[in-house]
Amino acid sequence: MKRKGTPVHGWVAFDKPVGMTSTQAVGRVRRAFNAEKAGHGGTLDPLASGMLPIALGEATKTVAYAMAGMKRYRLTVRWGEATATDDAEGAVTEVSPIRPTEAQIRAALPRFTGDIMQVPSTYSAILVDGVRAYDLARAGETVELQPRAIRIDAFDLVRIDDESHATFEVVSGKGAYMRSLGRDLARVLGTVGHLRALRRLSVGRFTVEQAISVDMLDQLGHIPALSEHLLPIETALDDIPALALSEAEALRLRQGQCVPSPCPSDRATIDQLGNGSIVSVSASGKLVALAEFDAGMLRPVRVLNL
Repeated sequence: MKRKGTPVHGWVAFDKPVGMTSTQAVGRVRRAFNAEKAGHGGTLDPLASGMLPIALGEATKTVAYAMAGMKRYRLTVRWGEATATDDAEGAVTEVSPIRPTEAQIRAALPRFTGDIMQVPSTYSAILVDGVRAYDLARAGETVELQPRAIRIDAFDLVRIDDESHATFEVVSGKGAYMRSLGRDLARVLGTVGHLRALRRLSVGRFTVEQAISVDMLDQLGHIPALSEHLLPIETALDDIPALALSEAEALRLRQGQCVPSPCPSDRATIDQLGNGSIVSVSASGKLVALAEFDAGMLRPVRVLNL
């Protein structure tokens, strides 16, 4: 059966509102663009707002690279109350009268920067024996998740809102849970806490400053106007080296065949990479494929039909 919609290829920087799931956001954008195919570059919880990159058409083949980009968040932690979900949605499970001072907070932040280990929230999307952790937790089962290595590049105090709330900005790599970060910071400060509010400001090159809101989707209302907000597929590939091939070489890649490493003008780029490195390949200014260096050859990994 033919998929409904038209072939639209590119990324939409979408400012997801609080209360909308990531799946609902993808559906909303896909319908607005009447696109055949859509996906997102990194789930945002319903209670969180902000940057949700949405891939349309062939851009869905680059979702993994968008998800691997650095992320920037603004989050508010509520001191003195722990919850079952580590955010404002869950029932309070523990209370504490202790409220940290600004000096204590600032002194604790360096412990959470760099490469650290983190235990994800029980109510996370991590798979446990093929089942999402949050589904097991909601069913009343005991969930024990193992610590995972994550990277936090920046963890800065923005302001003290009041004695029970503080707002931070965080720059993190893939797989870091902001709910867990707030929970763990509170514990180090001798109290308990949970995430009161969360807004994702950027994912790789996608930022909320360039994002379309739900209201904008409704106001623009027709595909030609929306198309002005469609970003190139390459937006998600900013951190990946780019190589240009001839049309003949590109044709071979499109057919699933390997081609020899490119001409000497690209030698410096090639020498820095080595086997297993992924590059984006274009011909005549058009993206052709994501390819991998393999023993002096370029092997197609994902071919883009543009």
